[in-house]
Amino acid sequence: MAFRQSEDDAQEGATPVTMHHANVAKIIPSLPLEIRWPPFRLRHYAGFWVPEVTLKIGVPNVHSRFQPRPTDVFLASFPKSGTTWLKALAFATLKRSTHPPCNDDHPLRHCGPHDCVKFLEIGMNTGNEFDALPPPRVLATHLPYSLLPNSITGERSGCRIVYICREPKDALVSYWLFTRKASPAWGVDAQSFTIQEAFELFCQGRCPDGPQWQHVLQYWEESVRRPDSRVLFLRYEEMLLAPESHVKKLARFMGCEFSEEEEEGGVVSVIVELCSLAKLRDMEVNRNGSTRMGVKNESFFRMGVAGDWSNHMTPEMAQRLDKIVEDALQGTGFTFASKA
Repeated sequence: MAFRQSEDDAQEGATPVTMHHANVAKIIPSLPLEIRWPPFRLRHYAGFWVPEVTLKIGVPNVHSRFQPRPTDVFLASFPKSGTTWLKALAFATLKRSTHPPCNDDHPLRHCGPHDCVKFLEIGMNTGNEFDALPPPRVLATHLPYSLLPNSITGERSGCRIVYICREPKDALVSYWLFTRKASPAWGVDAQSFTIQEAFELFCQGRCPDGPQWQHVLQYWEESVRRPDSRVLFLRYEEMLLAPESHVKKLARFMGCEFSEEEEEGGVVSVIVELCSLAKLRDMEVNRNGSTRMGVKNESFFRMGVAGDWSNHMTPEMAQRLDKIVEDALQGTGFTFASKA
């Protein structure tokens, strides 16, 4: 799969990113480097700023070792765009026959959503831990669509992708706050990382998996191209307004539609309640537990609302970012404006 060389790559003399992604580790030293967004070293590859560790291990392993199944469901997102909530909703919906949402021993009552639904590129860092999972498997990824292997995105794969999109200003603020809170797990103190610094980098797309709007655009374009059964595009803000209808849509897309009996029995509302951020935040495992990467589970639960950016950004900052995004998306047909 070939990709156009970015302007940054060309200007800095990096090897054109036209080689197969499985071999990307070999060219990492030649790729533009960004170190100002803690705690990661970022490399500019195929139009995105990707954590170096992901390019060294995650991407090559996903392309060379991961064996997808036709029943697989992948939850894709730019970081801090509703990922944790989507993981909980999708897991509870897809696995409700083996894990009834009303049961006291439901996995989400004892494990964090990130333990129930693991990240593809991280799981492949430590060996393929996914082969033992029973079908249907539900996995997550922050990889841009163009960095996913053809074995997942190809016409014959049968895999389904659910993408959740969030308004850029809220995504930025959430990512900045998460960075400050979670960085100690990687031995980095990011308390001095200001919103102004994060804003300037975000506007340039120089954040992990950025530019955010290009990340969103790739998945949206694929959802338009193949709307029937391959890519479901969800908007976080719309899900907040009507969670039950979106859970039903999610179930239909994943091939596990709710029966009339289930709907009448209130199963959908039980799942929404179980997976509400307030409920998840209050569970012992999310108040005091940690992920295997050392990040405290409570770092993943904040306000979960739309519009919180206004408490951290000035109107001038908001206008500037809106203009950058508007210009970047001009002519694509996509807008972040909610249709709800």
